[in-house]
Amino acid sequence: MACAVLALGGLFASLAPSAAAAPAPAALAAPDIPLANVKAHLTQLGSIASANGGNRAHGRPGYKASLDYVKAKLDAAGFTTSVQQFTASGATGYNLIADWPGGDPNAVLMAGAHLDGVSSGPGINDNGSGSAAVLETALAVSRAQLQPTKHLRFAWWGAEELGLLGSRHYVNNLPSAERSKVSGYLNFDMIGSPNPGYFVYDDDPVIEQTFKDYFAGLGVPTEIETEGDGRSDHASFKNVGIPVGGLFTGASNTKSSAQAQKWGGTAGQAFDRCYHSSCDGTANINDTALDRNSDAIAHAIWTLGTEPTVPPGDTYENTTDVAIPDNGAAVTSTVAVTGRTGNAPATLKAGVDITHTWRGDLVVDLIAPDGTAYRLKNSSANDSADNVVATYTVNASAEAANGDWKLRVQDVATYDTGRINGWKLTF
Repeated sequence: MACAVLALGGLFASLAPSAAAAPAPAALAAPDIPLANVKAHLTQLGSIASANGGNRAHGRPGYKASLDYVKAKLDAAGFTTSVQQFTASGATGYNLIADWPGGDPNAVLMAGAHLDGVSSGPGINDNGSGSAAVLETALAVSRAQLQPTKHLRFAWWGAEELGLLGSRHYVNNLPSAERSKVSGYLNFDMIGSPNPGYFVYDDDPVIEQTFKDYFAGLGVPTEIETEGDGRSDHASFKNVGIPVGGLFTGASNTKSSAQAQKWGGTAGQAFDRCYHSSCDGTANINDTALDRNSDAIAHAIWTLGTEPTVPPGDTYENTTDVAIPDNGAAVTSTVAVTGRTGNAPATLKAGVDITHTWRGDLVVDLIAPDGTAYRLKNSSANDSADNVVATYTVNASAEAANGDWKLRVQDVATYDTGRINGWKLTF
């Protein structure tokens, strides 16, 4: 999100409200997602693979047939759908985007899953499971004629198996003003593994807690997801500062004895023995895991999508330009926060506007008044885009709100230069 210039070199704080706000109403309860409906979608995806060379991979006819199947269901249910094309490995790829009418267009809640599989099998757990559950949740929104406070957008990505190419194309082609409207992206990749674990992404504290609360209500313990961290489509959103979360039931990693005791299943065996293999068909699904995770998706959509929209918080900004030396020492820009009580929020927003000719050279940190560093962006030789214009969500609840907060930026490679145009903190 671009930082608006409010005053040259100025620090800005909005006035606190004059009266306490009324308690927010409770979010609407989500419906049960019928397991039979989700499995019917998986059966269709399996049939599509069987009729198209045994797979649903990028560039193969089975992928486009899968997309056509999902799109027809959404069109009939009243969604506004669009198909986004891109090129990868010499073939046309497709993303499917479905918008539900209504909701705040400036607060967009997205849920998505990759629809493609590998060429070696039908890709039913990876990732027919996530695709089918997101589809059935969207159809449940239609059946309920839900009137969310946030605008709901669902997505099915192409070419994830080639390196998150579809979701990256979508995010890279989303104007910065539109990126800033996405309040969160929820990702569902492999949620019906036959020897399942129950893993929750820990990227955004609010989204994470929403899923944890759901599973706690079932009496099902969860663990933080690490096996697929950065390897699925949420990374495309996280890399530009959009809050992300999601669910996962495990891939090729081995279930430990402690995990088998906690969740059942077989210790010493992979969560999914058919990961990226020809045996990833409709029999390669644990119904209980698929059912629980499908219901958890609906819970998150109903909880996060129907909660009252939060007005912009108090904002503190520094718009003074700071040059970033090429392959040099780190530079900082300071925002002084005063007049607050207690600690910073768990959803502190750091809006960054940096001009740079190769953003992959940059390491960006938020430094709290006590010196604690929160990494906003790592350097990456593969990140060849220009500029860093993004809003990052930081769990700064352990930090005192008042004091000097710093944005620290370092260029760690040669040949490219840039500057900090400005940045802001929103509490």
